[in-house]
Amino acid sequence: MNVYQRPLVLCVDDELRSLETLERTLDEEFDVICSRSADEALEVLAKQPVTAVLCDQRMPGTSGVDLLIQVRQQWPATARLILSGYTDSEDIIRGLNEAGIFQYVTKPWHPDHLMLALRNACRLVTLENENEQLSTEMRLTANQAETRIAEKKARLRQQFDLDEIVRSVDSPLNSVCRQVQQIAPYDVSVLISGPSGTGKELFARALHYNSLRAEQPFVVENCGAMPDDLLASELFGHRKGAFTGAMNDHAGLFEQADGGTIFLDEIGDISPAFQVMLLRVLQEREVRRVGDDRRRPVNVRVLAATNRDLEAEVAAGRFREDLYYRLAEMTLTLPPMARRRGDIPVLANHFLQLASESFAKPASGFSDEAMEALCAWHWPGNVRELQNEIRRMLVLAPGETLGAELISPRLLRQLPDGSEPEPMLEAFLIRQQGWSEGSTLKEKTELLEKQLLRETMIRHKWNKSRAADELGLSRVGLRAKLDRYGLEPKA
Repeated sequence: MNVYQRPLVLCVDDELRSLETLERTLDEEFDVICSRSADEALEVLAKQPVTAVLCDQRMPGTSGVDLLIQVRQQWPATARLILSGYTDSEDIIRGLNEAGIFQYVTKPWHPDHLMLALRNACRLVTLENENEQLSTEMRLTANQAETRIAEKKARLRQQFDLDEIVRSVDSPLNSVCRQVQQIAPYDVSVLISGPSGTGKELFARALHYNSLRAEQPFVVENCGAMPDDLLASELFGHRKGAFTGAMNDHAGLFEQADGGTIFLDEIGDISPAFQVMLLRVLQEREVRRVGDDRRRPVNVRVLAATNRDLEAEVAAGRFREDLYYRLAEMTLTLPPMARRRGDIPVLANHFLQLASESFAKPASGFSDEAMEALCAWHWPGNVRELQNEIRRMLVLAPGETLGAELISPRLLRQLPDGSEPEPMLEAFLIRQQGWSEGSTLKEKTELLEKQLLRETMIRHKWNKSRAADELGLSRVGLRAKLDRYGLEPKA
């Protein structure tokens, strides 16, 4: 009941004096509307919400019980009370059963008794209405939550659809995607190997969301550089009081992933002691929380990833052979960006679109010179490094087209020699790669001078005055060197 709004009571009686008395009595606490017949009362009810109906039992035409039967059928949320000087048992039974009358008030009624009866009836109606509203809201909330969960799962399945993985038409990833499509439906463990930043977690999620476990949880744990006791607590859980700070029982990730998939990243970094613990869980398909004697069965698909050569680690005795074969029922190997040169334009434009949406900063694309420089770099940090570089370029870009001058200087110091990317200039100088055995000092010096000129010109957007100032040359001298090495901006 709203405390700032008084309940509205409809009084129905064919005697005018009775209505006037009721109105004076009830006016202290209620808003009152009076009607002298059942027809008038029904018209009032049709026009506005009424909290309670108080009517006389004996009226010409329609009796009080018959009126309240109609009220119950059309306005069930309205409280119904009868004033009666008679105690006809048949009317009482009909009133209770068919009209759902809250209370009979006998005549002559006492004001306090009548006020109490109405007050209780209005409170009951308000509580019933609030309860019904709350139940409706809870049902709606539950339905909305289920809808949101279903929509999220659908988005995830779409996001990790193999056709949605960004790559070129002839990408080396095509064969990996075909493997994932073959492996995903079968409940086997998969070991995903490849350098850092190649998208191992992306393919782990693709395996999960293309499997029969797609509707169940997918949980991730990075096992790298984590102490055994902390890793055991995270993966297997712990009992309250098992160690200092264990204030409550905690279900580990294996239990949380029950029915679904667990992804163990950097699995090659776990200690020999923890390898034994993990092997037992994989063999027995059950976990024992730290500090607990009870074993809990788990139904989990295990996916693992590493940037190490685990076969070499097994041969060197640093990784258990039996655990390796438990983890590697099937294997996927992801190629580095150095072997995905054709994917770079597609990925760069994809990351540019994502960054543009994230930063709310418009971007139309890359200049030809910028794209050539991006494609020539060997990307030791793989996809992650490429994405970071694109985001950096967009932040620094003065306009919508991203030019080569925005690229990090170390990327411009590359020495391309065709299909294979070369290392940056510093490493090039140290290892003395790129020269033939018979290269003279003059040839080596000219090659370095050409690279330095190219980098400087790109950074200054081929502005000869600024580049000449930085290099300590005259414009004429700079022009001569550019002509000598055939350096000119891309159209």
